[in-house]
Amino acid sequence: MNRVEELKAFLSDGRIEIDNNSAENAIRPTVVGRKNWLFSVSDAGAKANAICLSLAETAKANGIDFYQYLVKLLTDLPNLPIHQQPEILHNYMPWSKLIQGTCKK
Repeated sequence: MNRVEELKAFLSDGRIEIDNNSAENAIRPTVVGRKNWLFSVSDAGAKANAICLSLAETAKANGIDFYQYLVKLLTDLPNLPIHQQPEILHNYMPWSKLIQGTCKK
């Protein structure tokens, strides 16, 4: 009863959601993943999983179709001299013009 006014805030401000479903849906993949990571066989597997999830979330945050992005990375990068010229990788970041032009949703 001490929080009645705070709980009724959505009645006076239409921008406030009546529930927190959108917040829960946003963190659901992380929560489900956290349960799965408990069973990672090795540190290397857990690290690889973290890298893949980081790529996916960064692509999503930049409006990139993750499948197209992954295909582009796996098709192009093996054929590029990235060990001799690591600056090439800048062209394959989700915010780069190349990726935005080819993998945009």
